[in-house]
Amino acid sequence: MGALQLHVFYLILLPTITSQVISKQGEWKSATATYTKQADASIITEGACGYGDLHKASYGKYSAGLSTMLFNKGSTCGACFEVRCVDHILWCLQGSPSVILTATDFCPPNYGLSSDYGGWCNFPKEHFEMSEAAFVEIAEKKAEIVPVQYKRVKCERRGGMRFSMSGSAHFFQVLITNVGLDGEVVGVKVKGSKTGWLPMARNWGQNWHSNINLVGQPLSFEVTASTGRTVASYSVAPANWQFGQTFEGKQFKSE
Repeated sequence: MGALQLHVFYLILLPTITSQVISKQGEWKSATATYTKQADASIITEGACGYGDLHKASYGKYSAGLSTMLFNKGSTCGACFEVRCVDHILWCLQGSPSVILTATDFCPPNYGLSSDYGGWCNFPKEHFEMSEAAFVEIAEKKAEIVPVQYKRVKCERRGGMRFSMSGSAHFFQVLITNVGLDGEVVGVKVKGSKTGWLPMARNWGQNWHSNINLVGQPLSFEVTASTGRTVASYSVAPANWQFGQTFEGKQFKSE
């Protein structure tokens, strides 16, 4: 079974979790962190949020996989967390420096191992699987696992939200990336020149879909964040848009 299949399998089995588990902005909570080794010390592979190459999605090395408790069935995808190593004089870097991470993947549980040794992402543990490059900014590389504190923070993004089209004439899907401020998308609507505003359903991660044929119509998108704020990007895609293309829309801005 491939990595993506495993992600989808575990997502189906996830317990129902409310967003109240995740810390509010400004409130530090306790968790643990490890890192995954990649060829360039960064996380670049496609994860459970569907972002694909994370460097192209602008998240790069500051990406993280979240345990079940934090991942919240994919709704946390795109959210930003400030993470710092604490309470370990041997492994934490002096002064407890922090990094800002974007949730881009799911760290599946491994119930064959103890949650205290190897099963770091077992429910109900709160855990971050970081890139090696980001991990060494807060802790010693030789550390296997470190205690951390984390809190939700606003996401700082350059440019507007990005809408990547995929699917077919009877299955339209859009991947939404580069979402500022809250980062966490909870609702999406699409509007063609021949339709009103149509609610889209979350397929997986931050992929949203509709079964309406929208080919040949200029498209607008309305995105709602978990704070309840909504931003509409009108005529983002022209009438001759093609599957596989990405378009840039408006962005959430500080009030």
